[in-house]
Amino acid sequence: MKRLAALLLVLLACCARERPTADPDLQSEIDRVPAIDNHAHPVRYVPAGNPPDRFFDALPVDNMEPQSDPVNLRLGAPAIADAARTLYGSTDRAAKQRTIEQRRDGYPAWVLDQAGIETLLANRVEMGPSIQPPRFRWVPYIDALLFPLSTSALAARNSDRKSFFALENILLQRYLQDANLTASPGTLDDYLIRVVTPTLERHRQGGAVAEKFEAAYLRSLAFDKVDRAAADRIYARGGTLSESEYKPLQDFIFRYIAAECGRLGMAVHLHTMAGAGGYFDVAGANPLNLEPVLDDPELRKANFVMIHGGWPFTREITALLTKPNAYLDFSAQSLSLTPTTLAAIIREWLEYIPEKVMFATDAYPYSAEMGWEESLVAASRAGRKALAIALTGMLRDNEITRQRASELARMVMRENAKKLYKF
Repeated sequence: MKRLAALLLVLLACCARERPTADPDLQSEIDRVPAIDNHAHPVRYVPAGNPPDRFFDALPVDNMEPQSDPVNLRLGAPAIADAARTLYGSTDRAAKQRTIEQRRDGYPAWVLDQAGIETLLANRVEMGPSIQPPRFRWVPYIDALLFPLSTSALAARNSDRKSFFALENILLQRYLQDANLTASPGTLDDYLIRVVTPTLERHRQGGAVAEKFEAAYLRSLAFDKVDRAAADRIYARGGTLSESEYKPLQDFIFRYIAAECGRLGMAVHLHTMAGAGGYFDVAGANPLNLEPVLDDPELRKANFVMIHGGWPFTREITALLTKPNAYLDFSAQSLSLTPTTLAAIIREWLEYIPEKVMFATDAYPYSAEMGWEESLVAASRAGRKALAIALTGMLRDNEITRQRASELARMVMRENAKKLYKF
């Protein structure tokens, strides 16, 4: 028994030594980097008594049926409580409200300061007071333009898609009104010329650096190459189409939008991760579905950013980084996974093609307890820790020098995004 106990102690000691840790100096260095957050959903300051800001997402997740939440996103998660204490000195909501009213329009930028974020790419339907450049850069939503015809058959699949397509129809009507139209034009050519391209151009003129697709919540990411004549026929037919009948038209419009984004100098952002809700089609979000798009010579001027790093398909997405116009970030993973788990994923990316990897948080108003502010601070901390653990492991295995570790850290935290968006 004594020998067995001694053996167990030795094994436990070995396990403790092998547990991934971050070099303290490297961690401190990473914590000080003023980051570019590639993906988040900030909320504007709204004076008390006014309607809340609802433009932080085209498809707010609070419209969905309940799901089984990951442990780190549940009420009472320690990281969220720690973030609240960092921001407000307390987990008391009254303390948060006092801070908001004290800082008013300066509040969102102050939140960025607390998280060490220099610039945040704001996924929003529209910008507004208190969320403005240069601290906040716009990434509007463009999925609504994929669905110029009736979506009633698509919405019938489940309750989540029913609520989502209702929201997409509202946004489509907004884009049509901006084009001085009350309904989609009679031909696909008119729709592209009078609605799609002008919408993209207005976004670009309004400061947009990318267009965001939440398409994985609405359909598969398999956007096939479709003949123009076939797309014309589907559009002209109109009416209520089944999913299979409607898909080729959506595919054609998606590739048209991507090409226009390339022409206008905007990146294309796509949700590539298991998403919110118990009805989410995880297989449809597999980033390998995007390979034909990335391989299309006609779309090589468009840069595609695979938001959330494709989890759980993180190894599949690694292979896609060889495509010259493919990038990714690890937003949301820094909230839902532990830093140790995320570090192993980041390390594989950095060992392969580090120039394509970007820091991001997916800060979002998830609940009253975890607003975009708390999730921003929590995800920033976890993402920085995961990056430090990944680089420390590479250092200890003699894959990189200490100088290269610092260089890679800055690339992930800001330089890769700075180069991609030409900041």
